[in-house]
Amino acid sequence: MGSSKRKAQPVKVLLDTNVILDFALERHLFLQDSEQVLQLAEQRQIEGFVSASTMSDLYYIIRKQKGRDWAFDFLRRLVTICQVAAVDQSVIAMALASDIKDFEDAIQHSTAIINEIDAIATRNKQDFPVDRIQIFTPTELIQRFSLSS
Repeated sequence: MGSSKRKAQPVKVLLDTNVILDFALERHLFLQDSEQVLQLAEQRQIEGFVSASTMSDLYYIIRKQKGRDWAFDFLRRLVTICQVAAVDQSVIAMALASDIKDFEDAIQHSTAIINEIDAIATRNKQDFPVDRIQIFTPTELIQRFSLSS
């Protein structure tokens, strides 16, 4: 019998709120990288995740700038590209016990750990501990996981 090679599973990456907002709100300094990160998820070069708590944050912020309908259309598209990672009592308990100063970042970090996600993509890399999860800037993620590199 021949050796069976299994295709490696894509790395699971939680996309931090700022990366998604950079794309949705077309923040020019960060737009290209955030768009490429979402393309990596759409092309299944990474397995993209968004925390459940991020979804409401995204809606609230995007709606203020682009309107309700645009925000809902964007979120509908996002959930076809990324999976939604659960934020439950265990995530919140871990975040509350965390040493991470920003509570939203603590929730993101705890979401990644509880949901067994491999990495977080964020512009605020310094805000996350690297003890249990890899932390990438969008640029680093693109360099690491893009098939074209």
